Amino acid sequence: MEGYLLKFYIYEGERHHGAMAWEWLLQQANRLGIRGGSAFRAIAGFGHHHHLQEASFIELAGSVAVAVEFAVTEAELQELLELVMREKVKAFHVRTPAQFGAVGPP
Repeated sequence: MEGYLLKFYIYEGERHHGAMAWEWLLQQANRLGIRGGSAFRAIAGFGHHHHLQEASFIELAGSVAVAVEFAVTEAELQELLELVMREKVKAFHVRTPAQFGAVGPP
């Protein structure tokens, strides 16, 4: 299939409708029928403020990013981005053209 790798970066401690924002995003993508998604916690990084955050310090718990990614079609990308914008979820996103599909037995 032709589509995109859609990746969102959300602060680990960010909440939306009472849930962790990254978890809410996975739930919404599942509800929309997107084939799958994964969340990955960063060990360190920096954003637009150029301040390095590291997960190793207890006082910074919740301040590193979680990357939430999906392999999606153009229509799924538009639907998910519209939902995130409509819900005003605070996130940075990247979309990269991709070819994707499944291999092996069903």
